[in-house]
Formats: sequence, structure tokens, C-alpha cells
Amino acid sequence: MKQIAQLIAICALAACGTVTQYEPPLPYQNSEQVNQICSWMSGSFSNTEQSKADPDYKDIVLHMKPIWTDRLDGRWLYVEQSMRETADQPNRQRVYHLVHHDDGAVASLEFELPGDTQQYAGAWKQDHPLNQLLPSQLMPCSGCVVKLKAKSATQWNGGTSGQACESTQQGAAYATSEVTVTPQEITIWDRGFDSAGKQVWGATKGPYQFKKLPQ
Repeated sequence: MKQIAQLIAICALAACGTVTQYEPPLPYQNSEQVNQICSWMSGSFSNTEQSKADPDYKDIVLHMKPIWTDRLDGRWLYVEQSMRETADQPNRQRVYHLVHHDDGAVASLEFELPGDTQQYAGAWKQDHPLNQLLPSQLMPCSGCVVKLKAKSATQWNGGTSGQACESTQQGAAYATSEVTVTPQEITIWDRGFDSAGKQVWGATKGPYQFKKLPQ
């Protein structure tokens, strides 16, 4: 159980903090930038190369599949991660909502799935995953929004804001997430800190490096 708890903390665009009732982000809208980031994030990813070079990094498989593609309020992704040796038993499942922010950034809002999340395991393989659900059934992770900004034509990076993303895992008071997205790679560095600012979970050497796998 301890290993599973550690794995849940390893890989996310943001660790889930306080879960609140869903409120549609009306000021947000779709954009060319949102579509671009969604395209880069869509697919299957692996950090096998990194884990072979450094055993401190677990070998993780990450799948992100567009859902509800007919909606006009940004882009939605179903996210599923697992250890490579237990690829059919995900240890983390989320929905990300990519929206255009009024300052030109792309914000990734994170949501928990309702009920027993294992019922959605492998949904990334389907043509139209999670069509049985509505956004109103999701549970937002308050304060854990990842805000991405363009660093170049082929790289966006960003993260969570200060100590806004609450976390109680392994004695933490809050979590932070630093993310870089390119057409072929996503790097994610999630960490938990206690009230004194001491890191209590997450990678200590640097981010997890996920390479996009051929489709």
C-alpha cells in the first residue's frame, strides 16, 4: 500500500488537492493554442529510458486520450497511468480540461472521476471514452490548476501557483507541479511539502521524463 501511495504522488500534471463542486469556467474559451497543446499531450508516453538509467525513477506508462471532442469549451483529456509491469491496473486516473486563459496561457484543470475509477480502466483504448459521463459529474481538484505558457514554438511550460494545491499525503501541506510539454515529450515534476516547506514526497533529482510512443 505504501508503494501505491508513492506512485500516485509521482506522476500528474498536478496532485489533487481539495475536491469541490464543478463550476464551468465561463471566462475560458477554446483557441489554436489549446488545440496545439491537446495534440501534443494526446497519446501514450513512457519514461522507460529514464528509469533504466536511474532506478530512483519508476517505470511508468502514461496514456492521455481526447474525450467529448464535440464540446466547444476547450479540450478534455482522459488520463491514465500505471506501472509498466501492471499496465492493466492503473494507479491513477483523472480528467484534464485544457482551456485558453485570458493572458494567453493554456490552463489545465484537473478532475477526479466519480465512483469506482477502476470501471474506467483502459478507456483510453476506446474510440469515444467516458461518453457515459458529463462534466458535471466530475470532481474538480481546487487550487491544482497547471498554467502553461509558450517558451518557444515547440515548448510550453509552467506549473501550479504557490501553495494553492492542498495535499495531506505523507504529511504534506501542499503540492507543486512543474510541467513542460513539447510535441514528443512531457516532463512532470510533482512534489509535496510540509507546512515548513520541507519536501516529503516526489522525485528529488528532477522531473519524470515521458517520451511519446509511436502510435
